[in-house]
Amino acid sequence: MSPVDILLAILGISVLVIIHEGGHYFAARLFGMRVLRFSIGFGPKLFHYQSKTSHTVFQVCAIPFLAYVQIAGMNPHEDVDPQDPELFPNKSWLARATTIFAGPFANYLTASILVFGLALHGWPEDRPTSPMVVQQVNEGSPAAKAGIRSGDLILEANGQKVKSVDDLIRITAPRAGKPTEYRIERQGRALEPITLTPMRHDSRGVIGVSAKLERRYKPLPLGEAASAAVLFPYRITSAQLVGLADLVKRRSTEGLTGPVGMGKIVAEQAGKGPAEYIAILVLLSVALGMFNLLPFPALDGGRLTFLAYELITRRRPNERFEAVVHTVGLLFLIGVLVLVTFRDVMG
Repeated sequence: MSPVDILLAILGISVLVIIHEGGHYFAARLFGMRVLRFSIGFGPKLFHYQSKTSHTVFQVCAIPFLAYVQIAGMNPHEDVDPQDPELFPNKSWLARATTIFAGPFANYLTASILVFGLALHGWPEDRPTSPMVVQQVNEGSPAAKAGIRSGDLILEANGQKVKSVDDLIRITAPRAGKPTEYRIERQGRALEPITLTPMRHDSRGVIGVSAKLERRYKPLPLGEAASAAVLFPYRITSAQLVGLADLVKRRSTEGLTGPVGMGKIVAEQAGKGPAEYIAILVLLSVALGMFNLLPFPALDGGRLTFLAYELITRRRPNERFEAVVHTVGLLFLIGVLVLVTFRDVMG
């Protein structure tokens, strides 16, 4: 990873978090709430700006990673003047719920916009190469026992030319249990014919290899691009929720990644090109929106859960109880963050 890739990773992740907090900020201002601070980063303040007509201090700190917005009255530990119309607790239920939901929504909207632009410019598709190049050989498979290796070219099967993985499947599928001759090329040199017996899998013959894939970019029509912009974030969310449910079921943090791990992933993708960089930002933007919507204390979803209780019961939850719940949740999240960050650094 080059310094430029690392810088792009920090910039990309920070922008996604700024967008998230920007959603909260603009919703709060839309409903007339007083926003005290919009901070980019943490630590010592490098510089700040405050308009003479605004209560909001915009600041950039020494650690330009992540961001936060401070809305007056939103902290349960604050003293709230019931006569102050600009405080978060004194606004309508709809105003408060919209302000909380606006952060995750901003991330989903960003993901959709990025997907739409990427689809119009060139949607990535991984297609098998032609000729048929072996990417992976399954352990214990007929191909592995016959000595076929990753990188080999399969030229013929059962006396028929193989130009693609489709040809290989078509020829091999009906030959389960039948000795079959394959011609292989390795590093530009033709090998002696190899005879192996395809094994039966799902009622067809297979030899246990996968084809090498190459990435191509295909611009999509306007309608398909718009459809992808809506459906792709939804599919990512579904996959992420399934993965998260599996982690909960296994009571493991093995699949979780902290800021350091995310930075490494983004930096690696940034080094592969603009399309891959944008694609990983789409995944992270959806992950940020989805994670914050989880009904867990200290997250936006946890706050929305208390608002749902208020809507159903027609009464507000006890402020001290809510403060304790969010504090405990925050401490738990910080603990998990420290754990996965330590693992990412040591790994």
